[in-house]
Amino acid sequence: MSNFSLTRRETVLALLSGAATAATAPAWAQQAEWRQSYDSGARNAVARSSTPTLSAETLQATEQAIVAYRDLAARGGWTPIQLTDKLGVGSRGPGVVALRQRLIITGDLDSAAGTSNIYDSYVEAGVRRFQSRVGLSTTGAINRATLTALNVPIERRIRQLETNVVRLRSWSGNLGNRYVVANIPAASVETVENGHVATRHAAGVGKADRQSPLLQTKIPEVNFNPTWTVPASIIRKDLIPKMRKEPNYLTENKIRIIGPAGEIAPERVNWNSDEATRYTFRQDPGGEFNSLGFVRINIPSPHGVYMHDTPAKGIFGDDFRFVSSGCIRVQNVRDYIAWLLKETPGWDRAKIDEVIQSGERINARISNPVPCYWVYITAWATPDGGVQFRDDIYNKDGLGPAPVAALQEDQNI
Repeated sequence: MSNFSLTRRETVLALLSGAATAATAPAWAQQAEWRQSYDSGARNAVARSSTPTLSAETLQATEQAIVAYRDLAARGGWTPIQLTDKLGVGSRGPGVVALRQRLIITGDLDSAAGTSNIYDSYVEAGVRRFQSRVGLSTTGAINRATLTALNVPIERRIRQLETNVVRLRSWSGNLGNRYVVANIPAASVETVENGHVATRHAAGVGKADRQSPLLQTKIPEVNFNPTWTVPASIIRKDLIPKMRKEPNYLTENKIRIIGPAGEIAPERVNWNSDEATRYTFRQDPGGEFNSLGFVRINIPSPHGVYMHDTPAKGIFGDDFRFVSSGCIRVQNVRDYIAWLLKETPGWDRAKIDEVIQSGERINARISNPVPCYWVYITAWATPDGGVQFRDDIYNKDGLGPAPVAALQEDQNI
């Protein structure tokens, strides 16, 4: 075993035992965690590793995390926390003591923080760190989603790591000097350049019943100010039922019905039948209302999916971002396409902003099409010792219903 691997294992074990402190951690790339306003804020800023999800470093760190979690399980793991109320700064009681112990076990809180029954700033910081590791908004307070994630049994976490280390091994080869990874369970997109993460983006991905596919392709083109042709599946599942309830929906959203002889008025269609499935529905361009926003990123595949902007940017502040019919919506899309087009002459950030502002339908061909991978990773670790978990929203891990996602019907989480 190399010295590097030995050091990483010691780091993971130290974090899980609560022995590591912020002072021992390496410098991390800083990335804001956006809430509902999708703006960065000092209280919500969390550290992000610059190590790509698909990398030899992540694979090795995940292998060491499995060893550490098995060791932790042999020493008793953790027990569920029983709470009746939400907890935040200023709360006190035995529940806070139990929370401290739980955070110390997985290295989210330094053991030197003690066993006080007061929810202080140290506990808040520990909760933020835990929330960032399980993909929840870093509020620093305990709500039902955070409590549910804290109480996922260690045996399930070990199974997740064991399942995903196999997936990581399958992606351990050379993926390219510049590439994009969309991790579906994490509802996130990262751009990678020279072995380091260049940008990270929250994403909206496919619902459990309309899953985003796993794929490997290249991104050849960016469409500015696109129209949107409604897929047949959405016409059947969404548009027809919507028109039965809201007859003005198409007009208000600037969606036109195109038949063999031209445009058809919505009132001429029998919405109580399947007549609408025989027509084409096309939404006018316009970033404020078009479902694709200002930009569509083409990715050739047999699934007919792509990546795009969205006018509904509030979703990027949500914990649950499984909202699409298979395509992927990208937060801060201008930063994303600026990175995609950085090696394409004539497409600097000023040009991108100018074209978006113009409202014109313009396509930009990427000089060197960028490799793009849509993957399914629900657990991984980084060389600094951080261990990440996400809900298995599509049940590909085979461990049963995703714990946090099961709460989504409750609007109070």
